[in-house]
Amino acid sequence: MAAGLSAQVCVVGGGPAGLTLALELARRGVEVVVVEQSAHFDRSFRGESISPDSVWLLKQLGVLDKVEDQTLVTRRMEITDAGHTVLSADFSVFDQPCPYPMELPQPPLLDALAEAGSALPSFRMLRRTKAARLLTEGNRVTGVVAQLPDGPVEIRASLTVAADGRFSKIREMAGINYTKIPLERDFVWFKAPMPKEWDLHTYRVRILGDRHGLFIPTVPDLVRIGFNIPKGGLRELRAQGIGALHARIDELAPQAGPGVREHVTSWSDTSMLDIFTTVVPQWWRPGVALIGDAAHTLTPVLGQGVNHAIIDAVTLAPLVTRALAAGGPTDTRLDRACAAFQSAREESVATARGLQLRQEKAFALSSPVAAALRRTAYRAVSSSDLLKRRILSGVYYQLQQAVRDGRTRLELADRTVSPSPAGTPTGGQHR
Repeated sequence: MAAGLSAQVCVVGGGPAGLTLALELARRGVEVVVVEQSAHFDRSFRGESISPDSVWLLKQLGVLDKVEDQTLVTRRMEITDAGHTVLSADFSVFDQPCPYPMELPQPPLLDALAEAGSALPSFRMLRRTKAARLLTEGNRVTGVVAQLPDGPVEIRASLTVAADGRFSKIREMAGINYTKIPLERDFVWFKAPMPKEWDLHTYRVRILGDRHGLFIPTVPDLVRIGFNIPKGGLRELRAQGIGALHARIDELAPQAGPGVREHVTSWSDTSMLDIFTTVVPQWWRPGVALIGDAAHTLTPVLGQGVNHAIIDAVTLAPLVTRALAAGGPTDTRLDRACAAFQSAREESVATARGLQLRQEKAFALSSPVAAALRRTAYRAVSSSDLLKRRILSGVYYQLQQAVRDGRTRLELADRTVSPSPAGTPTGGQHR
C-alpha cells in the first residue's frame, strides 16, 4: 500500500456538492482531500438546471463570473396540457436579487470550482481515484482506503463526507439506512436544435394524458429534451426502433420533431435516468456525513438536485470548521456539527421533495376526468398571482427569502452574506 495521506476532511465525490464544500473548507484553512474517480468532468445530460438560489450562491462564491459565457437564463415557464397553455410564469416578477433559473452544463461549473480550490494550499484533489473501503476505529469512521491508478492509499481524516451521488457507495459502506422510493416512470434524455418557433429563454412542459416531456433551452442554442417512459420500459421502447422516440416527440411537441429526427438517429444519442427519490433518516454517523444526492436524492422536476447540493455544502462548511478549530478532541463536536447540519437542511429538502412528488402524481393522471381536473388546477394557479408566487417561491427562492427576512444566516468563507437589495441585477443574466 502506498504511503498514507492525512487531512482534516476527506470529500468523496467531485460533483457540485463535493467541490463546493471542499472549496469553502479550504478557503477557511481546513485541510481537505477530494477523491474523484473520473479523470475529467464529463457530466453530459446531468444537472444542468441551476435554481435561482444557487445562481445567487455561485455569485456570492465568486464562481459565476468565471462561467457566465457558458450560461443561458430561463426567464419564463410554460405548461401546456392537451395542446392548451394551462400555466405560465414570468420569473422577472419575483422581487429577488437573482430571480432567474439558469442552464449551466456541469463541466465548466466543476472546472471553475476545482480551479478555485487548486489555488489554495489546503486543497488537494485526487483524480482517477476510487474510495474502496472505510477506515474505522470502533464505531467511528476515520477515513478511506482509496484506489489510485498506481495502487491503494489510506487517507486518514477527522470527517469523511459522502458527496458521491444518488448511488452513494460511502452511504452503503457506512451502513447508513435509507428508503428508496421508486417512481412509476423513468426518463429518456437527449439534446436537439432549438425549434425556430421557440425562444431560448422559456422552460416548456408538454403534457398529453399520462405522457409528458420537458423541453429546456440550453447552451449554446439547443434544447434539452426528456420524456417519461414506464419504469423499466426502456428495452421495450428501444425494440420499437428510434422511430418510437420520434413519434413521441411529434405527439408532445411537433415543433421539435424535425430537429430531433435529424440529430437523434440512434438510441446511443440518448441517456436514460432511473427516477427515484431517497429518504435518509439520519444523514450522518460518527466520522461520516452525507450531502447532496447521497443524503436526499430528488427527481429532475424543477432542477432541485444541484440546488440543494450546493446549499448543503455552504451550510455544512462553517459548522465543520468551527468544530475543528475549537481545539482538543473533535469527535463529539463534529458529530454535533453533522446533526446541526441535518437539522438546518431537512425541512427545505422535504418541501422540495413534496412539491416534486405532487407534480409527478399530476403528470401521471391519465383518465379524461383526472386530466381535466389537472388542467383546471393548473389554470387556477396560473390565474392567481398570489398562489403562483407562493408555490414557486417555496421552490426557487427559499434561501434568498430566508436570508432577506433574517431567518437564515448564511456564512461563506470570507463573510456573512446578505442578499443585494431586491431587484438588483446579478451576473449571468445577459444571454
